Amino acid sequence: MKRNFGPILIGVAALLLILSMSMFVVDQRQNSIVFRLGEVVAIQKTPGLYFKVPLLDNVRFFDVRILTIDTAEPERFLTSEKKNVLVDLFVKWRITDVRNYYTSVGGDEMRAQTRLLQTINDGLRAEFGNRTVHDVVSGERDKIMDLMRKKANEDASKIGVEVLDVRLKRVDLPQEVSGSVYGRMEAERKRVANELRSTGAAESEKIRADADKQKEVILAEAYREAQRIKGEGDAKASANYAKAYEINPEFYAFYRSLEAYRASFKSKNDVLVLEPNSEFFKYLKSGGKTGGK
Repeated sequence: MKRNFGPILIGVAALLLILSMSMFVVDQRQNSIVFRLGEVVAIQKTPGLYFKVPLLDNVRFFDVRILTIDTAEPERFLTSEKKNVLVDLFVKWRITDVRNYYTSVGGDEMRAQTRLLQTINDGLRAEFGNRTVHDVVSGERDKIMDLMRKKANEDASKIGVEVLDVRLKRVDLPQEVSGSVYGRMEAERKRVANELRSTGAAESEKIRADADKQKEVILAEAYREAQRIKGEGDAKASANYAKAYEINPEFYAFYRSLEAYRASFKSKNDVLVLEPNSEFFKYLKSGGKTGGK
């Protein structure tokens, strides 16, 4: 029994070894290509457990997640104004056809990235050559990125990949020209600021003149209304005086004379020069008797 147990273990171990060499697993992040003696015999895109022929078949896995190309150094491009700009960009891409990807670039990620960057750089050089600095910096930046994505994707489909996005992270001027450009930009901003200040000052004067006009109109209307009210008051006062006079003319004359006396002799220093027979002394001479009697 013991002598037969050894060969059984060896057989089981050999079977397990052959079985392990016959299986491979593809997860959700990968596609795989099965090669038999160097030729493609199967492509697995669905996650799961698969089998192969031991020793004859070998498997290569490819990452189908979204990958990123991020340039280490900015590229230099020439605009339509013959000015150099430095462009820093990144690209989002992924493998869509592993067979085409393998036959085109040998499944080498670096070769695929190099080809994509060449296509994008050629396209950017052409687009920047037809645009000004303002266009590439802000004016048509989104349009350029969209064009680059479409052109790069057209070429990428030939090698079994898809370009999802092309982004210009930064577009700068070289150090030797940025100073003069910033100086012109500053001068332009100052000119615009001065124009806005002048417009604001003119508008301020206009508003102030309108306010002064409204003030004068309001004061004039208020003065006119005050004069009208005063006139009405004077008319009513005159009417009241007239009524009081009609009721008792002699008493009214006496009362008005008392008011005149009070106003004339208000202070000890007051001096009044009149003729002795003046009407002013009418009630003083009569002792308050009516009719001067």
